[in-house]
Amino acid sequence: MKLVDEAEIEVIAGNGGNGCIGFRREKFIPLGGPDGGDGGGGGSVWLVADENLNTLVDFRHERIFRAQRGENGMGRQMYGKGGEDKVVTVPVGTVVTNVDTDEVIGDLTRHGDRLLVARGGKGGLGNMHFKSSVNRAPRQATPGEPGEQRQLRLELKLLADVGLLGFPNAGKSTFIRAVSAATPKVADYPFTTLYPNLGVVSVEAHRSFVIADIPGLIEGAAEGAGLGAQFLRHLQRTRLLLHLVDLAPMEGGVEGVSPAEQVRAIEHELGKHDPELLAKPRWLVLNKADLMFADEAAERAAQVVAELGWEQPWFLVSALGREGTWPIMLEVMAFLDRQRTAAAEAEADAAG
Repeated sequence: MKLVDEAEIEVIAGNGGNGCIGFRREKFIPLGGPDGGDGGGGGSVWLVADENLNTLVDFRHERIFRAQRGENGMGRQMYGKGGEDKVVTVPVGTVVTNVDTDEVIGDLTRHGDRLLVARGGKGGLGNMHFKSSVNRAPRQATPGEPGEQRQLRLELKLLADVGLLGFPNAGKSTFIRAVSAATPKVADYPFTTLYPNLGVVSVEAHRSFVIADIPGLIEGAAEGAGLGAQFLRHLQRTRLLLHLVDLAPMEGGVEGVSPAEQVRAIEHELGKHDPELLAKPRWLVLNKADLMFADEAAERAAQVVAELGWEQPWFLVSALGREGTWPIMLEVMAFLDRQRTAAAEAEADAAG
């Protein structure tokens, strides 16, 4: 199923019910007085994160979500029934933005997270609230307040630990197939990945992580060129980036640049889109070593690393032949374990 990772919806909370103007009229009670009840409160609209959803495609068909109106108050001091809330389920990882103000309202990152996006109106007051020593028979009540109404933009940011990035045909889809159970489309032409793919890498029992493959980037991606720009947001939650590079790019076409030039071009696009992406830990994976003799591949890899002045970890692999891919996964698991341990220690120090 194609991933839909952005949608706009309208949420409308219920209006409060009106207060009632009523008077007690019973036999043998000539001075019954005012007894108009209050209106019920309008229902609110809530968003709830559900880990069983992985796309916003449902919001392409249903865009307006309306909570129930509160009932009007009644005589005999009877309050109107409150309107029912409207609960809208969204995928985990959904960021909610107010379209009118461009303000981020909330970020639903865990299963079961709830976010109030439109509050229901309060019910109006009945005339029983307005009686006094000088006003024994008030004919005054207040209407219910209107519920909030908002235009919201929903953006899905995948919750992956590791993100793959690189030029089209760098071998990202082949790599994720090699290390996980994900089965993205693989072919020998650019842009075979048209939407993000997620894979779970299981190192051993109870030790695993999620890896995401996004469409390939090209120069100008931050300004909207190519397919990868709209999916760069999915890399923002990752803790580690694996930068795949074709060690032996073909002449001409999108890949007709040297491996070092490919790396620099994507670094430029990352910096333009979000400087924090460029600051993330990023390991270099030189792919397609199977297209050369072993000595030639090792020499070419060393040249690329030297030309870039690369200081972070780097690896030489053949994703197609699954050569060198698993040791990377073990290194990634160890890196993530260290990060989790450091985060837990920092949290304990802050609490203590």
